[in-house]
Amino acid sequence: MITVRQPAVAGTFYPAHPETLRKMVQGMLDIAQTEPTAIPKAMIVPHAGYIYSGEIAATGYRWLADTNAREVISRVVLVGPSHYVPVRGLAVDTADVFSTPLGDVPLDTAAIEQLLSLPQVMALPAAHAREHSLEVHLPFLQTVLGDFSLVPLAAGQTNAAEVAEVLSAVWGGRETLIVISSDLSHFLDYDTARKVDRMTATAIEMLQPSAIASDQACGRFGIQGLLLLARRHNLRVQRVDLRNSGDTAGSKDRVVGYGAWVFFE
Repeated sequence: MITVRQPAVAGTFYPAHPETLRKMVQGMLDIAQTEPTAIPKAMIVPHAGYIYSGEIAATGYRWLADTNAREVISRVVLVGPSHYVPVRGLAVDTADVFSTPLGDVPLDTAAIEQLLSLPQVMALPAAHAREHSLEVHLPFLQTVLGDFSLVPLAAGQTNAAEVAEVLSAVWGGRETLIVISSDLSHFLDYDTARKVDRMTATAIEMLQPSAIASDQACGRFGIQGLLLLARRHNLRVQRVDLRNSGDTAGSKDRVVGYGAWVFFE
């Protein structure tokens, strides 16, 4: 019997109707502007409701769409923060598929079994049941890549070294894309948020994981783990967008920051 992780935020973070969702995602991809130079090995993209961060996420996914990634990438390792359930280390799901209004995404169960041999990885479906930080990326990935398998990881109390070890275990080759889900600063005024987010952007682009403080990115551990590996693998990084909710759908008195980056060899 196939076990399915049902969508938790369809109808709130993004449309629940398949055609409405398809048109919204494609519309955001259509207006995004990038100049891709290579298929990315990894990406950092935000995870708020689509009206707030969807356009920023779409710039990263448009980069992916404008390459031949659809013909090359067959597996996505997706790491996002656990917002609702306490996790020590990183949690995987035991489901067979993750479902969205656009269809089902199969999990790479062999890779997940491999990761469970690491002490910082646990099977905890409860950490995924309500989690939006991973789910909101799936419609973009389904639109851009078509068919792929998924390794979903909800990160809790961990550190850069633990995340890097997990990512190394499933790094793979050109067939594997690493996606780190993170928003940036939270609930600062517009001008202060822009300053803080520029600092975070500099740390990412200089591959300096220790320069990112806990209040600069909710997906900090995932970002830091990726930056460690980016240095090890001599990856280059390029910013494709940096905005906040004051630029999209919110007021400017309390904003959330969003950015998108691609990493490539």
